[in-house]
Amino acid sequence: MIKLYQFPVSHYCEKVRWALDFKGLKYQKINLVPGPHVRKLLQMASKSQVPVLEDGKDIIQGSAEIIDYLESKYPERSLTPKDPALAEQAKVWEERLDLIAGPAVRTFNYHFLLPFPRAIVPLLTAKQSMIVSMMFYVGYRKLSNTLRGWMNINETSAHKAMNDMDELLNELRQIYANTRYLVGDEFTRADLTACALFAPLFRPNGYGLKWPTDVEEPAEMKYWKASHERALQSLAIRYEQNR
Repeated sequence: MIKLYQFPVSHYCEKVRWALDFKGLKYQKINLVPGPHVRKLLQMASKSQVPVLEDGKDIIQGSAEIIDYLESKYPERSLTPKDPALAEQAKVWEERLDLIAGPAVRTFNYHFLLPFPRAIVPLLTAKQSMIVSMMFYVGYRKLSNTLRGWMNINETSAHKAMNDMDELLNELRQIYANTRYLVGDEFTRADLTACALFAPLFRPNGYGLKWPTDVEEPAEMKYWKASHERALQSLAIRYEQNR
């Protein structure tokens, strides 16, 4: 059986989960603990990053690479247009979103929510034991500082992330106001990537997480999200329709 090594909270992992589900493939989720995951993944692949897909003897790392693999080995219900020009457009969108939206959403969310362990710990330890969760709470101050240093999360990087997302979300809003899909006339890996990577901002039920509800978002975070309500709503609608 296909195995997906993942963090449930990861939007790049959600991208792969969605692709697997879209194709109707059976797979097993291997939920890793952030931190100890490094040793496990470096035994399998060249980097310590999720997602990693194991399919028999094949090991594939990275969401775009995994979708390429799935499209080649399991071509049913393709996410890549048959027309070469449209296929190229879809991959250009995917690459742009992977490089800009993915890191920006992560930086934005962690910058504003890291001060609240009740928001972050349940996300990082989703699907893990109570013991793991308690260990994260006990060591939270060190964990928070480590995450900020490792991912370069600070006020400057957060505002850069907001500027990067401003441009992308304004463009997506304009496109989705006039057409149902980013490329061609069918749902593709471009739409899947946009919806999956921005999903932590609109928190859909289909993501498979219990989103924090007992922590009020900081005012600046709420204001910025409200300024992009139309774009996020367009993404949420397409998420619900296709997920």
